[in-house]
Amino acid sequence: HTIGMRFPIDVAYLDRHRQVLHIVTMPPNRIGKPRLSARSVLEARADAFDHWCITPGDIVDIRLDS
Repeated sequence: HTIGMRFPIDVAYLDRHRQVLHIVTMPPNRIGKPRLSARSVLEARADAFDHWCITPGDIVDIRLDS
């Protein structure tokens, strides 16, 4: 996830219903551990999920603003 990056990121592993399974903050130049039940990931700047109060078990609703 962070190969070649110079800063850490938050990674949330989501299942097929967009439920957060696991959250990890990844330092630069790392590859994330596979999560077999995850179908997608959501990435943001480090500490963003704490700021947004996203925790395992939450359902992520993705909206596009125009």
